[in-house]
Amino acid sequence: MWFLLVLTLLIAVAALVIGLGLAGARWRERRRAGAGDLDALPEDVLGLRQEVAALRREAQGALRHLVIVRYDAFGDVGGHLSWSLAVADESGAGVVLTSITGRSEVRSYAKTLSGWSCETPLSPEESEAVQAARP
Repeated sequence: MWFLLVLTLLIAVAALVIGLGLAGARWRERRRAGAGDLDALPEDVLGLRQEVAALRREAQGALRHLVIVRYDAFGDVGGHLSWSLAVADESGAGVVLTSITGRSEVRSYAKTLSGWSCETPLSPEESEAVQAARP
């Protein structure tokens, strides 16, 4: 009885090994056939390249560089409630936004950036934000 059980087990293992070998051979054959088939490439490769180039041009104008610097503008107000935010694109065109928080008032400022510089003088915190945002 145990002889039949062992024989059945050996036949099942042999069938499994043969099946895996055949499946591996088919997979390798399909892989080899597809690897050299240049006709399988999309016909509109030029169109895809043009689309990628257009996306890259568009991304250059996106506001990608963003840094915020928080600080205490006055000695009597803590908690780093004041902040300067520099936002710019790849060429350094953008804006520096600043909010100065005091005990009784808040002041906001906006200064334009062009080529990572500003015509209006920047505070040390604004300069820090611009320098940190620059790639």
